[in-house]
Amino acid sequence: MTTIQAAPLADRHHHARGFWSVAFLFAATMGFAAAPAPLYVFYVDEQGWGSFAITVVFATYGAGVAISLFLAGHLSDRFGRRRVVAPAVLLNVLSALIFLSTHELGWLLLARLLSGLGVGMLTATATAHLAELHRNARPEAPATRAEVVATAANIGGLGLGPLVAGALAEWAPRPLYTPYAVFAFLMVVGLLAVVAAPETVDTDQPGWTYRPQRVRVPADARSAYFAAGTASFVAFAMFGFFTSLVPSFLADELGLHSHVVAGVVGFSIFGAAALFQVLAGRWQRRQLYVTGLVALTTGLLLVVGALLSGTFWVLVVGAVVTGAGSGMSFKAAVATVISVAPADSRGEALAGLFLMAYVGITVPVVLLGIMVQYVSTGPAVIAFGVLLLVLLAVAARGVAGTRRTA
Repeated sequence: MTTIQAAPLADRHHHARGFWSVAFLFAATMGFAAAPAPLYVFYVDEQGWGSFAITVVFATYGAGVAISLFLAGHLSDRFGRRRVVAPAVLLNVLSALIFLSTHELGWLLLARLLSGLGVGMLTATATAHLAELHRNARPEAPATRAEVVATAANIGGLGLGPLVAGALAEWAPRPLYTPYAVFAFLMVVGLLAVVAAPETVDTDQPGWTYRPQRVRVPADARSAYFAAGTASFVAFAMFGFFTSLVPSFLADELGLHSHVVAGVVGFSIFGAAALFQVLAGRWQRRQLYVTGLVALTTGLLLVVGALLSGTFWVLVVGAVVTGAGSGMSFKAAVATVISVAPADSRGEALAGLFLMAYVGITVPVVLLGIMVQYVSTGPAVIAFGVLLLVLLAVAARGVAGTRRTA
């Protein structure tokens, strides 16, 4: 696979329009993926779900993402970005239609699985597509803008999903229908716009054969890649915690049943992540890593303290600090992978990074959901916090080692 050469001057506006079309579709799809978070309480009241059922629903989504990243996250390097984006988004549209049609747990598990499969195909593909469209539209400009937009569309979309869904559930009619209908409409509109976006991959590869995901990075860059993956694992573990179990905690432990409040708390971590990616857009990767990992550690301690003490405002502050650290750390991780991966396997290397991130968004949260079935919330939350602190220390050591050998 070879990437198509930079477009001539007359075509730069075409690539620029494609860039923003892909960014919009990316954000809308990620918004839909996170939209159910403040709506789970409706299913609890209507269907009698417990916290473990919510964990299973969320884990199904995460499993779908991981499976898709492993089996299909790298296919855009061969078949082209648009040919992978289209089915990825259509899977999420189908997921929305299932949510609109039924409230039965089995069907909703299928809907979340389909959404996860689509997101797994989309994340690395859209990130690589944005980088290539930006390079063709502005060949003289650094890649910083594409990195900021890609990570902001990804994480910012995840933040807007709960916020929009919570507001619609609070003030619009039919709270279990309107949010899904709105996001389905946005995804279809975005997909129609992306159909006209330029392709950035040469798909003429006669010797290609299919194989599952693997990651190819130079041997001397593997420590940097591992550090990026570990930092992403922790950042997304916190994202998963806020989109799965925190809404139930707000309702059950603090008596806060407002869907807007649940949406705002979910938005606070993702919104802070997107905001600080923009504010730190010109920072060097080392500065992003150091500041991000310190903020992640501080935010994690605040969140654990808030859950143990039942203090709402400490939880919100912890979410913002955690989000800031997650955003900066993940931005540094994406930039690291883009810089060290060979041009002909950039999508594949990014898929590997997102695979590690979405294992993080799933496994620790599932373990926490299982633990709270057998022990009280306090010990379970402490164990969750200790696990992530250990992984943060591993990531910090990896970053420090990379810096010494750079």
